[in-house]
Amino acid sequence: MPVAHFHLVDGAYTPEQHRELLTAASRCYSEVLGSPLERIRAFIVRYHPDDVAVAGTVVGAGAPPALYFTAIVLAGRPATQRQELAARFTDLIVDLLGAQRSLVRGQIVEVDPANWAIAGTAAATTRASEIAGRAGAAKTPS
Repeated sequence: MPVAHFHLVDGAYTPEQHRELLTAASRCYSEVLGSPLERIRAFIVRYHPDDVAVAGTVVGAGAPPALYFTAIVLAGRPATQRQELAARFTDLIVDLLGAQRSLVRGQIVEVDPANWAIAGTAAATTRASEIAGRAGAAKTPS
């Protein structure tokens, strides 16, 4: 289920940097969520420099190419996992792309398992035992 989108300005990064980001983010996602690597999907969404504005200035007119990511997880993941994922994705963007940390933005989107499909079937059905285990662990006091 884990899906990540990295929103990047076209031409700001090399194809090698794209590959490194996608593979490192996939490994990171797997480690943080304890999810098998084969379930991870990572995408780069590209924008023309004239289609992105930072602080009211278009990147094509000189604004820095600020980055944004979205990470989708099934609802029920502990807040600590979601926060760690956001922090580690930010670190990857800074380390691999040389982005200015203060310009990186991102969000973790929780999706109800009934609203996520795996091979055409609701994740609530396909991964019922995993989801129930996570929900129980999230409610257990530390």
